[in-house]
Amino acid sequence: MGQGKFAARKLVRSAKKFRWSDPAYARRALRLKLKADPLEGAPIGRAIVLEKVGVEAKQPNSAIRKCVRVQLIKNGRQVTAFAVGDGAINFIDEHDEVTICGIGGRAGRSMGDIPGVRFVVTGVNGVTLNELVIGRKEKARR
Repeated sequence: MGQGKFAARKLVRSAKKFRWSDPAYARRALRLKLKADPLEGAPIGRAIVLEKVGVEAKQPNSAIRKCVRVQLIKNGRQVTAFAVGDGAINFIDEHDEVTICGIGGRAGRSMGDIPGVRFVVTGVNGVTLNELVIGRKEKARR
C-alpha cells in the first residue's frame, strides 16, 4: 500500500516538472493574456477618440473600413476600433468619449478582413452607436 502512494506521488511530481514545456500552461501561469490585453481583462472600456482612420480590407475584398484611433482612459494605451453600421463614423467626432469592446476574433485577435483591428465601438458619449445609426436617439452634447 505504501508503494502505491509513493508511485502516485512520483508521477505527480514528474508531471509538474514538465508543465512549463507546454506553451498553454506557461502563458496561463505567467498571465500573458492579461498583460497583452489593453482592456486588462475587462469586457468593455472607455476611451477618447484621437482621430478617424480608414483601414483597407484584406484580399480578396476591396473596401475602406471606417475605424477610429482611441486612447483608453484606464491606462492610456492607444488602440484602433471599428465603427459598425452604415454612416456610423459620421456620429463619432474627435475628443468624443466612446465605449469599446472586443471584436470577437479568435483568441482576442482581429476578425474578418480588417487587419490589426481588435475592438469595436459600441457607444458614443453614453448613447449606443446602433441607436444613433438607426436614428432613434441623438448624440448627447458634452
